[in-house]
Amino acid sequence: MSLSATPTVLRRRTRIAVGAAVLTLTVTGCSGLGRTAVGPVTYVTEGDKVVSVHSPSVKGCHKLAPGGASKVDNRTLIDMVLYPTPDCSGRGTAYVATTFTDTNTPRTLWRSYRFIH
Repeated sequence: MSLSATPTVLRRRTRIAVGAAVLTLTVTGCSGLGRTAVGPVTYVTEGDKVVSVHSPSVKGCHKLAPGGASKVDNRTLIDMVLYPTPDCSGRGTAYVATTFTDTNTPRTLWRSYRFIH
């Protein structure tokens, strides 16, 4: 390789360096985004209304409708736990694996859920 490169070679090297820098910044910027459970969580409220939440965050406790849900369908790629309380606490939970459904009696409704990750 010669010590003095032609203008075409210099432009090509500059483009490669700029492209690598842009790619690095893009990947770094996206890595801070929260992970999501790919797919929908669908549930039926006590008024027989169907609610679907698409790709919710895998972090934290997720509240269901204020009146609760009698049927929860987990079509995400991550397992979840259903709770009878709005703050993901207490006894009487149900483990729902990915692509499964849990149906509860109308007397006991689900109020929140959390993903197992």
